[in-house]
Amino acid sequence: MHFHVFAALGMAAVATAQLSAVPIIRHIAPGTNCTDATSECRTPEQSAPWIAQSMADHGIYSVSQMAAVIALMAFESVDFTFKRNQFPGRPGQGTANMQMPAFNLEYAKSLDGVKDQVADMASVEGLTDEELDGILDLVVPDEYNFGSGAWFLTSECAPEVRAQLDENIDTGFDAYMACVGVEVTEDRLAYLERAKEAFGLV
Repeated sequence: MHFHVFAALGMAAVATAQLSAVPIIRHIAPGTNCTDATSECRTPEQSAPWIAQSMADHGIYSVSQMAAVIALMAFESVDFTFKRNQFPGRPGQGTANMQMPAFNLEYAKSLDGVKDQVADMASVEGLTDEELDGILDLVVPDEYNFGSGAWFLTSECAPEVRAQLDENIDTGFDAYMACVGVEVTEDRLAYLERAKEAFGLV
């Protein structure tokens, strides 16, 4: 499955890329079903425009990097069903990237729309559960939620990780997961394989 328009975000209109992103998201996250889900659930038609926009906003034009980021977000959010950690329900953990509170604070500080509300927060150390959830509330609106993956890769991972993804997506994914701080499991690899298929990388 080749979706070249999405891969050429740097040259094509973002609106056109958003249309091509829908089948990509559907292929990577085939379990998405918002019919009986919570209000946090988003369909491919709802999530794709924001994900496509986030790639352009963060300068990610490599199909390997796109595939890895979307695979991670789809896995972490259970096919974009949840924006907040459900198991074990950790306060302040969330976004499609299911980031820990410290990263959500840094992410919030990078967003023009919300950074003023966290400007006086140096860290999440000592914050109450309610305060941690308050930070999360700032970054889970769709326009921010679906940009968390692209932000994390470009802001929190060393440039070498992106280079490794471009050189070899399989070994690069190992480096990416190491940056995220998780182990590479069979379940994660299943999402990566679908992402590779969606972007024509197999």
